Amino acid sequence: MDLDINQLGYIAAACTTSAFVPQVLMVWRQRGAPGISTGMYLIFIIGVAMWTAYGLAISSWPVVIANTLTLLLASGVLGMKWYFERAGAAP
Repeated sequence: MDLDINQLGYIAAACTTSAFVPQVLMVWRQRGAPGISTGMYLIFIIGVAMWTAYGLAISSWPVVIANTLTLLLASGVLGMKWYFERAGAAP
């Protein structure tokens, strides 16, 4: 089986991006995320946004697509954390 370098990128992107789905679902179901570090997620989101910009600059679609989706998922986790903390729903 011969893998094109972009295929390898898409496979890696699918793995790393889909890894955030269970976290999003857990925060949503629990209506809170007291154990999640706000600082870590903020730094991570900034880094992922920069990776997205880098991917756009070099026209690398695996990098752009994976990081855009990861940015949405990670932002969703952080947004829900803040929302549920404000709403008083966090345990």
